[in-house]
Amino acid sequence: MIGSARSRTSVTPSFDKDMVGHDTALRTVLQDLRTGRWMSMRALLTHVNYPVDWAMWSHRTQVLGEAAAGSSVVGAWLKEEPASPAGRVMHARVLVERALRAHHCRHPRTQEMWKQAAEACLLAAHYAPADPVPWVCRLRLALMDKDQQAAVHRQVPPETTLPPGPWGLLYEATARDLYNREAHHQMMSFLATRTGGSWGQANLFVQWVMERTPEGSALLVLPLYVRTALWRQRRSPGGHLDVAWVDERARREAMWGLLNWFQLSQPSSRSLLDLNHLAHALWAARLYAEAGTVFEAMGPYATTRPWEYHTDKRVRPPEYVATEWFVRARNQCRNASPSALRASVRC
Repeated sequence: MIGSARSRTSVTPSFDKDMVGHDTALRTVLQDLRTGRWMSMRALLTHVNYPVDWAMWSHRTQVLGEAAAGSSVVGAWLKEEPASPAGRVMHARVLVERALRAHHCRHPRTQEMWKQAAEACLLAAHYAPADPVPWVCRLRLALMDKDQQAAVHRQVPPETTLPPGPWGLLYEATARDLYNREAHHQMMSFLATRTGGSWGQANLFVQWVMERTPEGSALLVLPLYVRTALWRQRRSPGGHLDVAWVDERARREAMWGLLNWFQLSQPSSRSLLDLNHLAHALWAARLYAEAGTVFEAMGPYATTRPWEYHTDKRVRPPEYVATEWFVRARNQCRNASPSALRASVRC
């Protein structure tokens, strides 16, 4: 109950940089991984015949890949089991993460690391042909080619209203997991950040995706990411909210995410980052009681995004800003009078 949480309104959120959320099994493995132990990671990723829950599998390998990128733990696993499909997928995750970090800091070996990562993706696809993650990893590498020099990154789109891009890579990922969250987020980011790209182009992609996405899918939250990006581009100093969040379309998008994703999905499948974007959008749209249900689902965990976007990072540390705005929004929503969810507000 929202009302029962009022005694906790001053509690500082626990910002989860790893996006683990309520996945306690993953959190335990992550702790082992950081001390150089990889057996629990192997057990987590291979305890069943190849995963049937691609959403969980994609998320867990992403989190573990980012954590393992600075160590040799995955290499140690492959020494013991060079033909392990899960091990090969994790190797691709690690090399892609390293290549992206090298690209970000303009490392002189970036091109070499890109090639090694691309080869690891193809090898992982060979060992795990049904897995979408090797193709998601390859799609992530496309972000390094903003000028679309590689032909695979400038393929003809499925509709003339959409821009060229790595459509073949997206197809390979979605052929294995039709509504893969990470693949669509990577494609959206590519179209927004490529040379000549924009969030307007990314929005065309998102609208195209929305027309093909069923209820319960995390892809229904994609419009909130576009709206957040556009708001960041034009927000006024001080981070004040504006009409971008309270117009009719913004409210419909927020309610659509609540009614057709949040209420119809399993708690274990929800991305912590998606929950934060949804809570933020509902609060900013002044749908306080509705946002309160999302805050409650998040429990003690939160992400700095999008709360940190309320001011320039150079002014104050992002976690300080995020805490200030997150607590303000959560308190306002918890103190809202209970109301029926606005089921009549639909796209």
